[in-house]
Amino acid sequence: MARSTIPGTRRAGIALASITAVVSGVAVYVNGLGVKAWVDAGVSTTAYTTMKNLVAAAALGAVAVVAARRREDRARLTTIPTRSRPWLVAIGILGGAVAFGLFFEGLARAESTQAALIHKSLLVWVALLAVPLLGERMNGWHLAAFALLVAGQVEMAGGITDLSLGSGELMILAATLLWSVEVVMAKHVLADVAPLTVGVARMGIGAVALVGWLVVTGGFAGLGALRPVDWGWIALTGGTLTAYVATWYAALARTQAVDVTAVLVFGAVVTALLGSGIGGAALPSTVGIGLVAGGTAVAVGAGWRAAGRRVSVAP
Repeated sequence: MARSTIPGTRRAGIALASITAVVSGVAVYVNGLGVKAWVDAGVSTTAYTTMKNLVAAAALGAVAVVAARRREDRARLTTIPTRSRPWLVAIGILGGAVAFGLFFEGLARAESTQAALIHKSLLVWVALLAVPLLGERMNGWHLAAFALLVAGQVEMAGGITDLSLGSGELMILAATLLWSVEVVMAKHVLADVAPLTVGVARMGIGAVALVGWLVVTGGFAGLGALRPVDWGWIALTGGTLTAYVATWYAALARTQAVDVTAVLVFGAVVTALLGSGIGGAALPSTVGIGLVAGGTAVAVGAGWRAAGRRVSVAP
């Protein structure tokens, strides 16, 4: 039976997680611009999220169809054990719909630096769940990486003394907690289901759920007033989301969840550099950027120590 051409090793997983971090940093920046354009046009953040996610679901589905041209690959991508199906539905509803809706609605209400800090706490919640539930291991290198990453994020956000939890911040916190639960569920499912299949299920089921919500609540109002440039943002952000989901699940299938989420934090540095270089925003604390970069390097090193060790990647 044909298998992915990407090696099933932790080293490959760390490399994929590094790509995901860069994609994430770009996605956060362009989403900030895209959601602002849609809100300014009088369209809800949920409608924006739904359209963007539909693009990603369609793109991932198209990739799966192309990848399944051979009978062997079709079997690999369509083999879903009965025990995994409820988990895929839960991943789609919680991670692909509810969390997205909460996050983008919260993003429209919350202060940007506080929102970023809350969202990047994902690595802490994943670690608290992955160690007891998945049996993942953390050593001194992991703890050092986490300390540097958390300290760097706090420094980039300007400290936590002014941190408040309004409705927007609480929505982002709820979304982050849901995504941490999704990570653990996905890691469990990826032992039996191909990463691309999990990605298609997550975005496809999530998009259907979001569409249903908008139909019930009348959330599609205002779409007719959008300009071509507004739809251009959907194409762009949907494309970055496609790349994010594809590389994220491929990485998660090959290495520990704590490793992948730790490396992902580097996306904050990418976003900051784009905001400064393109948007003209003030660059966050260089000390904070250095701490996050250093923490990411340590996290990569912690995962790299198991280089070459083959793990269970769904056939």
